[in-house]
Amino acid sequence: MRRARIERKTQETAIRVVLNIDGRGQYKVSTGIRFFDHMLELFARHGGFDLELRAQGDLDVDQHHTVEDVGIVLGEAFHKALGSKRGVLRAGYFVMPMDETLGLAAVDFGGRASSVVDTKVRQRLVGDLQAELVYDFFEGFARGARANVHARVLYGRSNHHKIESLFKAFARALRAACWRDRRMARLLPSTKGLL
Repeated sequence: MRRARIERKTQETAIRVVLNIDGRGQYKVSTGIRFFDHMLELFARHGGFDLELRAQGDLDVDQHHTVEDVGIVLGEAFHKALGSKRGVLRAGYFVMPMDETLGLAAVDFGGRASSVVDTKVRQRLVGDLQAELVYDFFEGFARGARANVHARVLYGRSNHHKIESLFKAFARALRAACWRDRRMARLLPSTKGLL
């Protein structure tokens, strides 16, 4: 089973993640930011990942440290759970319709961290989440996972749907990237010989 347990404690946050990539979409999530919890819950369900995530952060200061650090730790959990990456597809993408909104996400576990994110959200808050921090979550994940992460809303009206479409698309893109290809079970998906 491809599983990982990561704990990270700083002066700003304390985060514990237990991840099973080959799960059934079960989750227990608590970050202190309810809209963010909802996004992580649907991320687990749509990815088919079992996820236990508990984060305590300095929310009295700002949400930034909590959201970014959750991204980092979740990325580290995927990096650890994938191990050598032999036999996985490595890259995946998904286009997610969410009513009037269309979001897309692509990910590559190629060993280099990079992120490009465009939510098209111009409001400060969506639910109780500072909307600009969606970028910081995906950037943190890219750093922790040593992956390329691209997430973009193509169009939409509802800011809730814009963010939700990205998290769902991201979950399904990760699901594809983590998929094991039996024909390549012993092969590393790289001509460099290193990921």
